[in-house]
Amino acid sequence: MAFYIGRKTIRKVPGTVIKAVPLPKPVLIEGFGKRDETGALCAKSGCKSALIVTDETLFGLGLHEKVAASLENFGIKYAVFHAINSEPDADTVTAGRSAAVECGAECIIALGGGSVLDSSKIIAAGAKHPGYPVSRFLHKFAIVTGGTLPMINIPSTAGTGAECTVGAVVKKKNGVKMSTVLVGLEIPYVILDSELLMGAPESVTAWCAIDALSHGLEGLMADVRSSDEDVYKSRECVRLILENLPVLLKDPHDIKARQATLLAAHYGGNAINKQLAGYVHAFAHSIGALYHIPHGKAIAWCLVPVLNAQEYSRYEQMAALAKHCGLAKTGDAPEIAADKLMLALKELLDLCKLEKQCAFLQEKDYDKIAGMIDSDSVNYSPSRTFSESEIRMLLDQIRRGY
Repeated sequence: MAFYIGRKTIRKVPGTVIKAVPLPKPVLIEGFGKRDETGALCAKSGCKSALIVTDETLFGLGLHEKVAASLENFGIKYAVFHAINSEPDADTVTAGRSAAVECGAECIIALGGGSVLDSSKIIAAGAKHPGYPVSRFLHKFAIVTGGTLPMINIPSTAGTGAECTVGAVVKKKNGVKMSTVLVGLEIPYVILDSELLMGAPESVTAWCAIDALSHGLEGLMADVRSSDEDVYKSRECVRLILENLPVLLKDPHDIKARQATLLAAHYGGNAINKQLAGYVHAFAHSIGALYHIPHGKAIAWCLVPVLNAQEYSRYEQMAALAKHCGLAKTGDAPEIAADKLMLALKELLDLCKLEKQCAFLQEKDYDKIAGMIDSDSVNYSPSRTFSESEIRMLLDQIRRGY
């Protein structure tokens, strides 16, 4: 009860704090194969040397080569660091920082998924300030005085939106994952290149898209004052996924749909920056961490039950979203429009072949999970605060299925 009262009291604090953080405003470059413009962007920015950061898989596939060739075309020196894994730690980013310093990098080019993008943010901060230990940039709020090295971010998945967010998740020396907000992060350019997504497995396509969808939805549900532009981007995030993910599940080679999901994920990243996530993520983070479930799939199981529990306090927002997505008519009552949105979400999850029940969940773990959810939820400004009994009830619903 004490936590519930405290959490309810500070519910709006995270949304207020994030407003004070200076955010990157990258120029967006979109299109199939557009990463071949990286060299021109570096030259335009006056960068004479760069470090390409990627992972072993993308490096092995040679997907960095088009970036490297474009740098060579403009006479820009570069090195490649490809030691990023799915759970990067302090040693990894320290090695990446050393690689950047050794090649005299004046910018960081991050090519990859969330792990690569997050690692590259810390590398960009550390390389600009090589006299400091990397641990200096692994705090809740890491103020990078003087800014980071400029970054050109090229996401290889359409889910996290990490190419534009100020957050980064990296393991500290003690093995604990640290979620850091980098104050002073510089991202002049983001390249959304659908060519990088063309070989993605169906499961990766589906769960990344659901993750992006949740960012837009939770941004709209958050108790945060948002500009008209940010509301529009979050609504577009949801609309683009609802319309294009079914296309990709039928035809994974549809370039237009691939490009649309990349833009949706980018808009979802904007929602994280401006509106924060919410209880869907708090539940998914906790369940996913305990049972080692892929993040997007954990989101999928939590999405409908958790949104339903907040629905009545956000009918107007959900109704407006349903109408924006063409799911409801102008004259529909908010409750009717919201129901149509929830139905569309369930139908999309069915298309993704999500098992109805989250069989991993065990009732004996509810107390532990509830504590994890409480701890994670303090990072967000949800529309309402869940009590412990409500959290347990929702865990039951997630276990039984949406």
